[in-house]
Amino acid sequence: MSTPSKPTPTLAVWKFASCDGCQLTLLDCEDELLALSEAVSIAHFLELSGAVTGGPYDLSLVEGSITTAADRDRIRRIREQSRYLVTIGACATAGGIQALRNFADIDEFLSIVYASPHYIDTLATSTPISAHVPVDFELRGCPIDRRQLLEVITAYLAGRKPNIPNTSVCTECKRRGLTCVMVAEGTPCLGPVTHSGCGALCPAVSRGCYGCFGPTTDPNLASLTGWLRTCGMGDEAIARVFATFNVAAFDTGTAGARDDLLP
Repeated sequence: MSTPSKPTPTLAVWKFASCDGCQLTLLDCEDELLALSEAVSIAHFLELSGAVTGGPYDLSLVEGSITTAADRDRIRRIREQSRYLVTIGACATAGGIQALRNFADIDEFLSIVYASPHYIDTLATSTPISAHVPVDFELRGCPIDRRQLLEVITAYLAGRKPNIPNTSVCTECKRRGLTCVMVAEGTPCLGPVTHSGCGALCPAVSRGCYGCFGPTTDPNLASLTGWLRTCGMGDEAIARVFATFNVAAFDTGTAGARDDLLP
């Protein structure tokens, strides 16, 4: 008597407020994407195809932050239909660069940017997916690294925990044998407080890390601030360097003054 075959796992990819870069990372997998399409049924991925299959879904990948009331309701429905939900990218894990609005008056922004602001329906903040629903795993980056993305998808399909190192960019520099740009050249760098995943892309070309992959666990921001001052950065420049892709994740005060980062 033959054993019944297991149903093909279903994968869904969802977009919220974002630039689509992390979804494109999945499309850029090319040969690996062909193999993935044979292992899963892609039920919802509008960046790839208009064909949509209803849930439930075994694995949902979510890009983008929550910036409207409608999206806040939509992510709850997606969570209900998803066995596992993984957020991908700085927008989904930290609110993205659009979270700069969190530290200012949203009505003032609307009046300056839009000719008819009364047509705009938006929340006062841009928040990560985890602020609204339980998340099984957060994959950082702006954009994410395709190798890490494939590892996460493979792990959940195999029923194991993703093997994503929880280390800083500095460890990647050491593995590559790179000279520290901050120590050797006095170049400001966020590598000591930034999560690994990019392969030390910027330090490899003698540029400081911009913090694209968000903060490490318990980052020592006060210590790094001292080093940035040693590199010649003033308080305003230091505040600005943290107010980018992961501003809400790095922040412990306000994105404007950032007095807490400037002891």
